[in-house]
Amino acid sequence: MRPSERRQRTYHYERWRAVASGILETAGTTFLLLIAVRWFQAGALPKALVAGGGNLGFLLSPWWVSRVERTGWPVARAAAALALVGAVTLLIMAVVPLLTVYVAGAIVAVACLTMCVPLMTQVFQDNYPDHERGRLFSRTVMIRIAVAALFSELAGRALSGRIHHYPWLLGVFAGAFVLAAWALHHCPSRPLERSGGTHPFKAMRFLRTDPLFRRTLVMWMLMGFGNLMMLPLRVEYLANERHGVTVSGEPLSVASVAFLTGVVPNLARLVMSPIWGWLFDRANFFVLRIVLNLSFAVGIGTFFASHSLSGLVLAAILFGVASAGGDVAWSLWVTKFAPPAQVADYMSVHTFFTGVRGLIAPLAAFYLINHWTVGQVAALSVGLIMAGTLLLLPEIPQGRRGRRAEALVEEVSE
Repeated sequence: MRPSERRQRTYHYERWRAVASGILETAGTTFLLLIAVRWFQAGALPKALVAGGGNLGFLLSPWWVSRVERTGWPVARAAAALALVGAVTLLIMAVVPLLTVYVAGAIVAVACLTMCVPLMTQVFQDNYPDHERGRLFSRTVMIRIAVAALFSELAGRALSGRIHHYPWLLGVFAGAFVLAAWALHHCPSRPLERSGGTHPFKAMRFLRTDPLFRRTLVMWMLMGFGNLMMLPLRVEYLANERHGVTVSGEPLSVASVAFLTGVVPNLARLVMSPIWGWLFDRANFFVLRIVLNLSFAVGIGTFFASHSLSGLVLAAILFGVASAGGDVAWSLWVTKFAPPAQVADYMSVHTFFTGVRGLIAPLAAFYLINHWTVGQVAALSVGLIMAGTLLLLPEIPQGRRGRRAEALVEEVSE
């Protein structure tokens, strides 16, 4: 298949997958946790597991990439298989209404989504040209965001006062997984190149051989921990009456929570996504990342300092603007710095450490919220983001255009 055909076919099926991803995104960010809070009345540990369970997939992604490499499975087909596992898991959750089944199923289902990430980054590396990779990726992200915003609104309205109908929502999520599997099955891809070694976490060697990669991951750990710590607390802050967030003296409805955590941020992401995609293809990556970090810090501080509806809406917009750039930067940054054949390996290391902080951060957040005020937890989060941002300042000269892949291959092989 010619490069132009691979580009067009990938872009075609990625738009279909974006529809499914938009629906599934609302599961991980809003509805699975909301159901745990409002229907199951879950305690701190189950809520933290639901909020952070998808990070298990990030932790397993180096192992999964290594296994896909050894078996010679085309990477998009391997991702399609994970999507089918997610569909079956959600159907089981829908028909077995037990908290233990619900929590375990939520972990497995969202893990199936996140384990796909390094494989799809390799697909984007292989099938999208360097000069328009960010633009094409951001276009499909726009579809995902629009679907997520619309679905958040519709599902929020459907569940308001009818939370006991949640199994039907889980069935819709299962259908979205099936759509994603179909699109992935038709997406052009190839087996991963054998990189030597049999250890399932052999990609971790790049932490030793690539100092810039290692330093960037330290930044991402600090920034990401602060951001992920506050992400599940957005739902907790709005949905739990003990935090005192009201409108006209009344606690927020399910529809209002979904509006502030799903609809408003996603509309802001929709508007800003093509701009961030254009900037990713042209701007100094580290300058871009610093701007995004500062945007996240301001958004977090504003959200958890607000008690009025207008303040919460403004904070949700700021968070959406930052998230739009974060989508592109987080998903594609290794394509600027990794050798083309090792993009999936590099990305699996990145996602592994995302999983580490993603599992610990919600646990820390729900523990701290029982001992600290929301404002104090938010201040800690902003402090971590700022510390990570300061670490990026010396790296700005190396982020102008990324590094030439040939030079990196030579550096890693030394």
